[in-house]
Formats: sequence, C-alpha cells, structure tokens
Amino acid sequence: MPTLVSKSLRDYRRPLLGWTVGISAFFALYLAYYPTIQSNPDLYGDVALTKFPGAMRDLMGGLEGGFTSGSGFLQTLVYQLFGPLLFIMCAAVIGNRAIAQPEESGTLELVLTLPIDRRRLVLERFAALALALLGVAAVTFLVVLGLTTAVDMGVPADRILASHVGVFLLALFFGTLSLTAGAVTGRRGVALAVVGVVAVAGYVVETMGKNVGGVSWLRWISPFHYYLDGRPLQLGFPAWDYLVLAGATVALVLIAMPAFDRRDVGV
Repeated sequence: MPTLVSKSLRDYRRPLLGWTVGISAFFALYLAYYPTIQSNPDLYGDVALTKFPGAMRDLMGGLEGGFTSGSGFLQTLVYQLFGPLLFIMCAAVIGNRAIAQPEESGTLELVLTLPIDRRRLVLERFAALALALLGVAAVTFLVVLGLTTAVDMGVPADRILASHVGVFLLALFFGTLSLTAGAVTGRRGVALAVVGVVAVAGYVVETMGKNVGGVSWLRWISPFHYYLDGRPLQLGFPAWDYLVLAGATVALVLIAMPAFDRRDVGV
C-alpha cells in the first residue's frame, strides 16, 4: 500500500471508528424496533400512511411498501434518507481532511515538501477516502444483514448488498466532491457548503421531481437519481445507474488533480 494512503488511513482512524459505531448504533436502534411496527398494522399500515401530506411522502420516498413490510421499513428508515444522510456526512468530513483541512491548518505545506507529485497526492488521498468509506460500508452492511435476519424482515441478502453498494457509491461521490472542492479552493468551509447544497438540492429534486413537472428534468443530474431510481432493495443491482455514479466520481478526481496542481497552496 502506498505510504501516503496508509498514513491517511491512520489519520482517519478515530473519526472512522466514531462514524462506524454511530451509524451501526443508529441502524441497530431502528431495526430493533421493527417487530413493534409489524405488530401494529392499524397504526403503521398503508391506510395510516395515506394521512401523511403528499410532500412529506415524496421526501420519504413515497413510503412504498409501508412500514409494516420488511422491505418498506428498511427502505424508508435505512436506505431512503437517514442512512444516506449519515454516510454523506461521514464522507464529507473525511473528504475535507484530504486537502482543505490540512491546508488551513498549515500541515499540507509540509507534505508538499516531500518528493511527491501533487496529482499523485490527490490520487492517493482519494484512494484512502475510498478505502475508509469501504470499511464503514462493510461493517454497517454486516450490522444491517445480521439485524434484518434476527428480526425476520424477510429481505434477501443480495438486495441488502445491492442497496449498501449504492449507499457506498453515493457517499464516495460526495466525499470526492468535498475533496475536489477543497483541492480547487483550499477552504474546508467552502467544501462542506458545496456538499451540503448539492446533497439537499439533489435529494429534493429527485424525490419531489417525480410529481412536479417543472423540476422533473433536473432528476437526471441529481446523484440521488442514480442511487434511488433503480430501486436496488426491490429489484437488485441497477448496474448502469451505479456505473454513472462511479463515472461521476472519477470525473471529480480528474478535475481535482489538475486544479490542485496549478494552485498556490497557502495558509
């Protein structure tokens, strides 16, 4: 493993441990509650969910399948909003630590005194980001798989894997966006703001755009479209959608490398 990748992973170990434990605990808390939901269909069934305002239903993914079905509960509370939100927050923080945060703290200049090409630095920091997020995704996948089996949700393991791969690719995209914004501007506040705006706008456009004609065309440029529209929990791996997400991530890396290479680094 390249030295800069291994060093970056060592630097990330504490926040990664915190995020892994936090996300796992969140999933465990909500999935453990599923038997209670399933045993109260009058309170949480399809008829009850029709009382939700239309806009809220859209933002929650339409509440397809209801809370009482295993796939519906898992989709709504783990893979629709809260799971991606936590993963994106984790990815944004780690991506920010690649360039923007060390530049503002004055430590990046020390790294650049080493005999390492700037483009290689960006590439290896991206590799460390990808490996870090992969580790978080692997652990939380095992947590979700174990809990869904324990509470008998009846969701096949391959569908959970397909959804978790999608969460990983979505988080990697936003983590790379944070890294790229940091490489272009050198400011961690700007990088986090860019991630926040793109994430919120992308989610709203994808969910609301299904029923609002004026913004429906914007769904095609939302990263959430390529994560949610293929319905991995119901249909399995949406290979082409995931390839688009991966391709967009690669494009961001290709933007970050020359941008950082040409910019003056300062504190």
